[in-house]
Amino acid sequence: MRLGSPGLLFLLFSSLRADTQEKEVRAMVGSDVELSCACPEGSRFDLNDVYVYWQTSESKTVVTYHIPQNSSLENVDSRYRNRALMSPAGMLRGDFSLRLFNVTPQDEQKFHCLVLSQSLGFQEVLSVEVTLHVAANFSVPVVSAPHSPSQDELTFTCTSINGYPRPNVYWINKTDNSLLDQALQNDTVFLNMRGLYDVVSVLRIARTPSVNIGCCIENVLLQQNLTVGSQTGKVPAPAC
Repeated sequence: MRLGSPGLLFLLFSSLRADTQEKEVRAMVGSDVELSCACPEGSRFDLNDVYVYWQTSESKTVVTYHIPQNSSLENVDSRYRNRALMSPAGMLRGDFSLRLFNVTPQDEQKFHCLVLSQSLGFQEVLSVEVTLHVAANFSVPVVSAPHSPSQDELTFTCTSINGYPRPNVYWINKTDNSLLDQALQNDTVFLNMRGLYDVVSVLRIARTPSVNIGCCIENVLLQQNLTVGSQTGKVPAPAC
């Protein structure tokens, strides 16, 4: 096997995990994000000497790589082809960061960057693991007007779509802003065709002469709460 072959690099990469830096970054679905992997400022590298490799930490999916005098990226997984790039000019300065375009929910995982020096006997120069957290804003909840399946009960439905990660759903008594017992609600949360979450929550409460109910969709990652009342249409209210 040639020293410059992708196969050797993959083998070396799989066995080198010591002294790995750990970082975290957050990105919105559809945006571009940079996964940082860089040596101290002032570093200089010869691109004919360094081997750079990015892969996912758990599944070992090949994201992108740099091999001296080998421009082929045939081993890159199809999910990352033309979406994951490194800057040659940046690599000369020791910046091996990955630019990932058009982030999807499936990109939420750990990525590993490894830099090796051929002149040093394929010694590890840099190893960084970056955890990518992905988020998407939920739509403003839509709360249905109450209807009465029986004389003693009122039913409300709250719907919100296209968010990420999985939401928390709360129903609120807006008279005193207290949370209603979650045993009164039935939540259906599922992934849609875009890989984002849709949620439908049904609340059943005892009939009362005056009702002022709110539905809150919480996105923990974005620290975001969207609240809509049964009497306020689609206008967001203060956070729950």
